[in-house]
Amino acid sequence: MAVDPTCPVCRTADIVCGKWTLLLVRDLAEGNTRFCELERSLTGISPRTLSLRLRGLEEEGIVARRTFSEVPPRVEYALTEKGRALLPIIEGMRAYGSQWLGAADDCADAVGAPDAIALPA
Repeated sequence: MAVDPTCPVCRTADIVCGKWTLLLVRDLAEGNTRFCELERSLTGISPRTLSLRLRGLEEEGIVARRTFSEVPPRVEYALTEKGRALLPIIEGMRAYGSQWLGAADDCADAVGAPDAIALPA
């Protein structure tokens, strides 16, 4: 997708512009989340697509996967520091949609109010 591999906008778009990607990041902003919880919150996503998106975000260092040795096995996903750095982008999209597109702000409020975003130091 990236037109210019040296352009930071192109490189970022290459990662976050995949279908469902930003919504996954939005939902993971709430904290550790299991696969089934993500599947439930993202109505319409197929398990295969969810799995592929999570794997891609893991490879990019945006999402961390933690497996617990239990029966049955439990897996949780969480944003890394690199993933949390995307939250202002999502909050900007929320504000833009509310102000300019007339979208109701009743979608998952995983990111919260702009002053609630804690960015890494």
